[in-house]
Amino acid sequence: MEPELSMINGHPVLRLHRVLTHPPAAVWKAITTPDELSAWFPARVEFDAPTPGAPMRFHFEGAEQPETGEVLEADEPKVFAFRWNTDVIRCELLAHEQGCLLVFSHTLSGPDSDRPSAARHGAGWLICLDALEAGLSGTTSEFDMALWFSRAEELIETFGLGEGEVIDEDRGWTIRFERDLVQPPQQVWELLTGGEEPAVGGEPPLPATHGYGEAGTVTAAEAPRTLAYGWTGGEVRFAMREQHPIGTRLVLTHTTTDPDERAVLLAAWHTHLELVFAALHGEIRCPWPAERTERLRAHYSARLG
Repeated sequence: MEPELSMINGHPVLRLHRVLTHPPAAVWKAITTPDELSAWFPARVEFDAPTPGAPMRFHFEGAEQPETGEVLEADEPKVFAFRWNTDVIRCELLAHEQGCLLVFSHTLSGPDSDRPSAARHGAGWLICLDALEAGLSGTTSEFDMALWFSRAEELIETFGLGEGEVIDEDRGWTIRFERDLVQPPQQVWELLTGGEEPAVGGEPPLPATHGYGEAGTVTAAEAPRTLAYGWTGGEVRFAMREQHPIGTRLVLTHTTTDPDERAVLLAAWHTHLELVFAALHGEIRCPWPAERTERLRAHYSARLG
């Protein structure tokens, strides 16, 4: 089954399914025993017993203090749920002809655990479930960043997280994209600027532009937070900030007064941000994927009506 993303009570809920060739009792032990849970969870987990109300501690490598939580539900061997900081993890075990069906859900409610971050979490959990499955089979599974990237890219597409929006303004429209990146702002800045510092009044860095229109001169350059430059009848602006627990939240806006430009610009920036995401993971895609951009232009044209 495909990963699912839904909104419940204003919070994104990520749901994954995994068929395991092991009985529910064996899987229950792997998810409720601290040592076995720590073997596939992204932190070393401590708690006394899988009993509702029991406090939990999550020790991440390099962190000065452990993160906290508590057991919320424990119905052996069917359901184990716990709070991790403000997020909630729920594991439901269902009998299956091959052994056990694990329904894993993560309710995102942290300061930056919103819808744009779902692909990051989902890709990470898929790798964690690989490790759970390996442990049940008596083998090991190491974290692979290339695998994480490919899965995150797939989930961005599956969940529609790469989609841009159009905001009606008094004098035109603002095209807006928001992307969750795991690299720090300085690394994203260096990619967008080609490693050189742009100057107000000068030409915008080529990596921060595309060929679907004419860029003007730089209007703002505050490393590594803000890069803006003019555009015929509008402005392009990249805004970056650090996010919890890691990475950068990137917001790209492009203002325009031409209604006929909207679909083209949405498609071009959508493609551009896909290339940025890939480049941040060491995958440089050349030449520009014109066919992808044209498909996106048709998609946005239909959406805009």
